[in-house]
Amino acid sequence: MDNILNLSTLGARLADYEWGALFIDIGIVALKIIGILIVYLIVKAIGNRLLSGIFAKYESRENISVGRARTLESLTKNVFGYALLFILIVTILQLVNIDVTALIAGAGIVGLAIGFGAQGLVSDVVTGFFILLEKQIDVGDYITTGEFSGICEDVGLRQTKIRGFDGTLHFVPNREITSMSNHSRGNMRAMIDIGISYDDDIDKAIKVLQDVCDKVAASNSAIIDGPNVVGVQELGSSDVVIRVIGQTANMEQWAVERELRKEMKEALDRNGIEIPFPHQVYVQKEA
Repeated sequence: MDNILNLSTLGARLADYEWGALFIDIGIVALKIIGILIVYLIVKAIGNRLLSGIFAKYESRENISVGRARTLESLTKNVFGYALLFILIVTILQLVNIDVTALIAGAGIVGLAIGFGAQGLVSDVVTGFFILLEKQIDVGDYITTGEFSGICEDVGLRQTKIRGFDGTLHFVPNREITSMSNHSRGNMRAMIDIGISYDDDIDKAIKVLQDVCDKVAASNSAIIDGPNVVGVQELGSSDVVIRVIGQTANMEQWAVERELRKEMKEALDRNGIEIPFPHQVYVQKEA
């Protein structure tokens, strides 16, 4: 009986010892993982800072555009982040005694099984690669693709981020960019249509408007060419439409148009030229 009790006590002590050692091993592994995560975050932060400095120097030395430099910087940081994340995962797997080589071999079979489901991702990467290779977009460009229009904030291998003019950030998968318009390449056109009354002298109105164009062009450095009065664009139902066209620096066309409209309205008022507006006439029939 005593031997049986002693064996039971010994088994209990042995079990306690194994559980205690297991918890100690788990704690050591957890501390190592936490240490690896801290090193990962530090290396990522330092790497991103170094890349930002490198591209800032490259931009100043090579005289490339700011948008192009930001695009390349964003892409490089993405690739660096993915590579660093892969190293982190492999290191943690090795730490918990998982055979990474066998896992990669097995991943090939799994990848073959889910290949058809990943066609969209592959298409995103391939399309994004050609967008970057052909320099179709730079960060900061005003673009339109599909139903989205706005300023490009990021160009990646998987998706493109477009900030709409209402502040909405659109995440567009690259495979959906089948056609795109880049409004930020070269000079932009400022165009204004302004109507005058049929009773006013057209030649006088054209001279007044051209004087305004010359005045604004002399004071606004964003204007590249013109603006000039093209002539009568349309005979409307209640007005004669005169068109003004000019060339401006990129993304400055809206500001130039606003300034021209203001100056034209004030000049037409000073010269007694009417800008027609719709009138409503109420007729009351007495019984």
